[in-house]
Amino acid sequence: MVQVGEVKEGDTLLRLEDIHMYFGKVAALAGVSLEVKKGEIHSIIGPNGAGKTVMMNCINGLYRPQKGNIYYKGVPVNHLRPYHRAELGISRTFQKIELFGGMTVLDNIRLGRHIHLKSGIVSGSIYVGKAKKEELESRKFIEEEIIDLLEIESIRDKTVHMLPYGLQKRVELGRALALNPELLLLDEPLAGLNLEEVEDMARFILDINEEPRWKVTCILVEHDMGVVMDISHNVFVLNFGNKITDGPPEEVQKNPDVIKAYLGEEDLYSTRR
Repeated sequence: MVQVGEVKEGDTLLRLEDIHMYFGKVAALAGVSLEVKKGEIHSIIGPNGAGKTVMMNCINGLYRPQKGNIYYKGVPVNHLRPYHRAELGISRTFQKIELFGGMTVLDNIRLGRHIHLKSGIVSGSIYVGKAKKEELESRKFIEEEIIDLLEIESIRDKTVHMLPYGLQKRVELGRALALNPELLLLDEPLAGLNLEEVEDMARFILDINEEPRWKVTCILVEHDMGVVMDISHNVFVLNFGNKITDGPPEEVQKNPDVIKAYLGEEDLYSTRR
């Protein structure tokens, strides 16, 4: 297992360096570099097919780029599988909900804690000692921290497939938080939500990033420009696998190349709610 050290607020937590990712002759990512500071919300925007989800998949290990390096806390992680990166504190949600529909809300969230359960087969099977302690700590963390944060106490024992889409999105976020991550990858968490649900989800993301209990660094892939510009510290713009620009929202939304490539001649300000 790779060992990583601590990173202070404002220091580089994640760095992508000259990442190339090809599917056949198609360059999904063409020499992309990105630096994410600890404590920030760093959004990735761009048209459909720009390579945003490909970047996320490279970061959490679902894809291994053909060229370039990925560093987490200064340590190269290209060779690590997704579960090893999860052990280092990288968690994610998916563009399409990936929950177990026949299981309850609580059981789905508990699955996100499995990587922290280290007890052996014997103690686990008879539920004593270390296994019991781990289970109680896990239950307390989920029930007192995650359930409360996401305001889903009333549905904790309901079967997931019976829930409306917006609540399922919360459950998936809860499962990602169960890992107690330091870096959270959010792939279109607002997609398919109504206005009220979008406002709730944006508030949850801000709480996860800002509250002292959490202080999670977030990488957000999202099409809702109003939310992106309101809650992001930095915005990375991608188009056909190429970086256009990366910087504070107030600079990005005035960049003529961004306006031309992403929104035609429409000003990003006009997308605000």
